[in-house]
This record gives sequence, C-alpha cells and structure tokens, in this order.
Amino acid sequence: MANSTEATAAEIVAAIRDKKVTAVSVVQAALDRAEQLKHLNAFIVLNRDGALAAARQVDAGQRAGPLAGLPIVVKDNINTSDLPTTGGTPALQHARPARNAPSLQKLLDAGAVVIGKTNLHELAFGITSTNLAPFAGPVRNPYDVTRIPGGSSGGTSAAIAARIVTCGLGSDTGGSTRVPAALTGTVGLRPSVGNGGAERRYHDDNQVVPISHTRDTVGPMGRTVADVALLDAVITGAPLAVAAPLRGVRLGIPACFWNGLDRDVEAVARAACAKLAGAGVVLVDIDMPDLFEQNGKVSFVVALHEPIADIPAYLAASGIEGITLADIAAKVASPDVVGAFGAITTDAFGAAYDDAIRVQRPALQAIYAAYFRDNRVDAILFPTTIAPAPLIDETNGSSEMSVNGGEPAPTFGTMIRNTDPGSNAGLPGLSLYAGMTSDGLPVGLEIDGAVGSDARLLGLGLSIEMILGSAPPPKL
Repeated sequence: MANSTEATAAEIVAAIRDKKVTAVSVVQAALDRAEQLKHLNAFIVLNRDGALAAARQVDAGQRAGPLAGLPIVVKDNINTSDLPTTGGTPALQHARPARNAPSLQKLLDAGAVVIGKTNLHELAFGITSTNLAPFAGPVRNPYDVTRIPGGSSGGTSAAIAARIVTCGLGSDTGGSTRVPAALTGTVGLRPSVGNGGAERRYHDDNQVVPISHTRDTVGPMGRTVADVALLDAVITGAPLAVAAPLRGVRLGIPACFWNGLDRDVEAVARAACAKLAGAGVVLVDIDMPDLFEQNGKVSFVVALHEPIADIPAYLAASGIEGITLADIAAKVASPDVVGAFGAITTDAFGAAYDDAIRVQRPALQAIYAAYFRDNRVDAILFPTTIAPAPLIDETNGSSEMSVNGGEPAPTFGTMIRNTDPGSNAGLPGLSLYAGMTSDGLPVGLEIDGAVGSDARLLGLGLSIEMILGSAPPPKL
C-alpha cells in the first residue's frame, strides 16, 4: 500500500489483514486528515474514541470480516446508536436513535470503523449541502472550496474526494448520492427502490431521517466503483460485482438529458462517449420526449407530502421522544429548507398526492419500461448534472445559478434535472467520474438501469471506469 490515500477499500482491508499496517494506524491517519481538513465542513462530528477503540479490537483479532479495520463515514441522517443523528438540523442536534440503520449495521458487522458522521444539506432537503444550521455550516468542494460539493450527501462525498476515507454511506431521494459524486469526482450508487416496497435493494425503513418512504434510500459512495461495489455486496449479501464486457452493450442516449448542457460538461461527456464507443459500446441515440414533463407530475408532490407522516413515524421508530414534526419545522435554519417545510406543514400538495402515486408515477415508469424494451438498451447514459459545481451561496442555501451565461435559474432544479426522473421511477443509478472541466472541476456520467439491474450497473461501471479512469486528487 505504497500510496495509502489512493488505495481502494479492498486494498486497505487486505493490508490490515496481512499485517502490513495496523487498523489503528489507518484509522488514526483518517482522523488526523479529517482534522487537518476541517475547513471543508465535511463532518458534523468525529468519532475519535469510538473509532480507535474499534480499530484496536480489529488489531487484537476481536473484530473480523470483509471490511475489518476499514475507515468509513456515515451521512448524519442515517441512524447510529452510539452517536447523535442530527439530520443537520437544530431540533435533532442531540437526538440519539435506539439502534443503527440496518445497512450501516451490516457494514459494522463486517468490521468497518465509523470515523464520523458527515454534514449534509439540512434534513437532506437540498442539493448544495450549504447547511446554515449553526453547528453544521456549508460543506465545501475539495476541488474548489468556494464551490458546493453537491448534496444532500455533500459531506460524505467531500470526505471521500479529500482522501479522508475511501468510502461511506449517503442517502438519495432525488439525486443525493449521485449529484455530489459527480461534482467531487467520486462514485455514488442509488440502489433500486421501485415503489418503495419489496423491490428495494436496501431495507432501512424508519431508520433514516426521512423525506419520502417511496423514494428515499441509503446509497454507498466511494472513490472508485470497486469501493461502492464492495459496500453494496456487504449490505446485500449478493456476490461482489465483476467487470462486465462492454462490446455490444447498448446504452441509450436520450436527447432530453443532453440538451442545455454547460459547454465544458458537454465536451467532457461527449469525449467519454467516444471512448466508450471505441471500446465497442453501442450508443443508441433515441429520445424520451415526454419524460421531464411526466416527472414534474410526480416529484414535488411526493417529496413534499410524504414527510407529514414519515417524519413522525421515523421519530417513533427511532425512540426519539419529545420532538415533533412541528418542532423540527420551527427550528429549521436554512432559508431554502424553511420554504420546503412551509409547503409540508400546510400540506400544499396533499390534494394531488393520490393521483401522483396511482396514475402519474406508473405512467412515468411506463415510459422507462417502454424505452428499455423497445430500444433493447442495457442502461441509459447521460451527464449526472448539466453543469459543474456552482459557487456557494452562504445566505440562502440554494439560490440561483446560470448555465453558459444564460438567465439565472434555481440551483436545485438545475442540478437535479437529470437525476430526478429515475429517482421517481424507482430505478437504480450509478454516477462515476467522466473527466475534468477546463477549470479543474469534476464532471460525472450516470448510467440508469431497470429496477433490479443494480449488479449489472455496477459491472458496467467497473468496466467504464477502466476506460475513463478515476479523478486525480484535489490540491488541498
């Protein structure tokens, strides 16, 4: 392990297992780097004592497993019993859930060591991770600290991009693992969710501070696809994904995802497509013309109605007493999240919810099903975000941005344009590194597949990454 900051998760675990390094030295190095880079605001809390105690158990042979000694980070909306789960919001700052979220517990059972809980957009209701709660602060992009890392899992992606850890957990409702992965040159998986029931790949019901029980999911994030695949295999118990041959693979290139791109993003993404075509990938240039319009009939209706029941259910299931939805709403600190909770507490979308679930979401899913079937595509390929990381707005949390010098538009809607439809359809999606802009900002490329095709996506991602490479380390 000559260069530990560029080692994969599997390489770190192997080095600890083979006694080339100690778990304590690896965990201490991660904690030290987190402290050195605290200006990134990637963490809400570091777990110094707990992490080192766990590492000592690994070195003593008292903890074993496929992740033994591996330092990881966990987004601070995912339940941990030994650390508060704050959701990045004042009302939950000292909330202590009764148990760990199941996906996290599987990583812990495999020997992983949590070095800290990572910062996020307040209550995961945003795409910038500009958290204006006084104990959190805006997460900063390691490639340019004046810019956002994406969100809402921005703290996890920043910690990974900064080489504090190789991997960790985020969560994703409309793009929250994939957008930050794209903007920080890392990898993020949104596993299959379907309609939120049996089709789910991960089952963490009521153990993650919620937005939407039919859309939310925990998702692994890593420096490489291999890191993400390793965490996914441990969480699911499925075989570890292996690289899939690319020759003859059919990837859809719908124009709706490729229109209106930032010029630098388009240049990087088109160059990546050319490399994939050179490797034998068949690019299927057929559009999905009604997709975005149909998605608009589902997205906000679901995300701003389901919290009314889901947040109280989470509080009860987590054993968090004396805090209500009204308490949380009253103490929200970030102006953009205040606006979202205004819509929630007045149930502004309640009248449209039944139609969104019973009619509009199935219609959206039908568009995807027909596209996969009629065009015989293995997955859909597109730039994860239409622009690179915009500047941080430390007054609002989200605000506006401009693409190619055009009219300002809401940052939230602009940055989730390409990730949101697949989320509402319940599809799995994998964002991986595609290249760098002329300003040195990472660009992400996403592949979305049919529900249940997660292993296939990871296999394709492993092969695509061999062609496109991994992001260079940021200059910190």
